[in-house]
Amino acid sequence: MTANPYSGLPAERFWRKVVTNVAPFAVDPRPRAPFSIGQGDKVATGGSCFAQRVAEALRAEGFNYYVTEPAPEGTARAEADARQFGTFSARYGNLYYTRQFVQLFDRAYGRFEPELKAWLREDGRYVDPFRPTVEPAGFPDEAAVVAARDAHLAEVRRLFETLDVFVLTLGLTEGWRWRADGAALPLAPGVAGGTYDPALYECVNAGAAEVLADLQGFLERLWSVNASARIILTVSPVPMIATFMDRHVMESNSYSKSVLRVAAGEACASGDPRAVYFPAYDIVTSNVNAGRYYNDDLRTINDAGVRHVMRSFLATFAADRTTPAPVQAAHDFAAEYEGTAGVICDEEQIERSVA
Repeated sequence: MTANPYSGLPAERFWRKVVTNVAPFAVDPRPRAPFSIGQGDKVATGGSCFAQRVAEALRAEGFNYYVTEPAPEGTARAEADARQFGTFSARYGNLYYTRQFVQLFDRAYGRFEPELKAWLREDGRYVDPFRPTVEPAGFPDEAAVVAARDAHLAEVRRLFETLDVFVLTLGLTEGWRWRADGAALPLAPGVAGGTYDPALYECVNAGAAEVLADLQGFLERLWSVNASARIILTVSPVPMIATFMDRHVMESNSYSKSVLRVAAGEACASGDPRAVYFPAYDIVTSNVNAGRYYNDDLRTINDAGVRHVMRSFLATFAADRTTPAPVQAAHDFAAEYEGTAGVICDEEQIERSVA
């Protein structure tokens, strides 16, 4: 047979060899990791709602999940969960839109001071517009919001400077900004505080070039204070809950995830061994799984999906700590279908506010 460019390539390059003839739960498109995660490495997370499932799995698998902003001693578990202590590595809440990562760094290091200080709620309490759900009881006044934010940003600085591995999950391209200075927000005003005024706020939908620039900008900033930090970029497989664009939400979701996937891949294509793309999105959303990894709402990810992702994650970054799952003809997915109670998704406030 005449040789061609595909002659002799490994099995992983051919769909028939590694997808068609493999049980869905055993398909494993893991990358060749340029680094591993050691037992003592401080592993941090940030990003969309799915990042919380990753954090839960990291804890369950015995990784050193790193939190710089723990609950005060004596805080009841229910209160700590409600106030998002440990939900992410610091209490920054959901970071859906890549501009939030850049501005979180810049706010923490005094490079950017947004004009917007606080949002007033209907009950007369105030919230931080950059993390509006972390204090369910709110704050008594704007000064209290600012004081709590300053303490929080100090812990963000400590996190960035001392973490070893940062698992960063991208969620959305749509976002809201304060028009005057471009301050990026996790939620639209009026959803969990504040009042929507189109003269003051604008909705933006980032393209691949903007998202890539944001990612590269954040990585450069992080490495400027922590040169040895290793980054694992993922894209959330959780569909968006609502779109502000004048089109069907399914079309907006397809656009958003496509842009994020492209930008994440390009951000890791430079060859820098400190950054790698991990295909959590690809595993969960593949047609190979026929939607098995979604709950009945066709949006949230069930435990079967998370476990598949984490099997691949362990094999990629901690091969010495895992035994590959045996290949078998069938798999009891029903036994793994469990809820996602405890996952905090700021985006869900949108549905609550319009119900």
